Amino acid sequence: MSEPTRRNRPSPRAAAATARLRPIGVIRSTLRSRAQAPRQGTEGAPDAWLELHAWTLPGLSGLAAGDEIIVITWFHRARREVLRVRPRSDPRNPLTGVFATRSPDRPNPLGLHTVTVRAVDGRRLRVGPIEAIDGTPVVDLKPVLR
Repeated sequence: MSEPTRRNRPSPRAAAATARLRPIGVIRSTLRSRAQAPRQGTEGAPDAWLELHAWTLPGLSGLAAGDEIIVITWFHRARREVLRVRPRSDPRNPLTGVFATRSPDRPNPLGLHTVTVRAVDGRRLRVGPIEAIDGTPVVDLKPVLR
């Protein structure tokens, strides 16, 4: 795929109006429901497999067991109309705007998961701990910079 030239590149306004995400893979986890998943990976989440689409294989070059990465997911079971929540679903907490929380329910339900790569097996990565449920789309991977 070639890079857009200045002539055929959309304006910033047009690009924002047509923003799209292209999943690169999917989470394969023992967690099957939101109710089973801990709120954060560090709260007892299991390791899971990231099954990446074949076209992503060149993008995995340089990743190795032991690397820390950020897995960006799309919370496909999120409620997108939610703008205020009680943090950690605790009724004692005041209603708070979702942009000030880690709630999965939000207009654009992106999840950010800092994990350790446990193994690389072709186009599958074993990572953990991760609280994403089975079938969650993966939209990107980024290295953790220290």
